[in-house]
Amino acid sequence: AFIDLPAPSNISSWWNFGSLLGICLILQILTGLFLAMHYTPDTTTAFSSVTHICRDVNYGWIIRYMHANGASMFFICLYMHVGRGMYYGSYTFLETWNIG
Repeated sequence: AFIDLPAPSNISSWWNFGSLLGICLILQILTGLFLAMHYTPDTTTAFSSVTHICRDVNYGWIIRYMHANGASMFFICLYMHVGRGMYYGSYTFLETWNIG
């Protein structure tokens, strides 16, 4: 079962950033797809399409802000994930670099 899997004794909340990184990436892809359905990449209508997303699309404002803030959260999780790997010396085990 899942509970019987071995876990390291020093596991803490620092080990969650890899999973959070994957969740942020999926969130960015999904919100980006929803935003791309309503965005117009033209120099004359780009701003009006963004205001259309924020004002006229149902929950478009929250999807836009989730996409904007999700990019920042992605990089925060990325830096924390890499920083944890450097702190714990994960770079010494070359096999672990293949899986993240």
